[in-house]
Amino acid sequence: MQVKINGKSEEFPGGSVLDLLKTKKIEPQMVAVEVNDTMVDREHLGSTPLKEGDRLEFLFYMGGGT
Repeated sequence: MQVKINGKSEEFPGGSVLDLLKTKKIEPQMVAVEVNDTMVDREHLGSTPLKEGDRLEFLFYMGGGT
């Protein structure tokens, strides 16, 4: 199925938000996820199914500074 991640269409075989993160080798604790403009709580990543055409935004936590 096709989903849009940060504005870019990508093919995903299906499953939950957590399955997508695992497929992309993204640690769930390092990212906040929005699906169709709704923030998904980290404890619900595994129980939030994705559907054809869903729009996701990944917001990554970054450290740094001086």
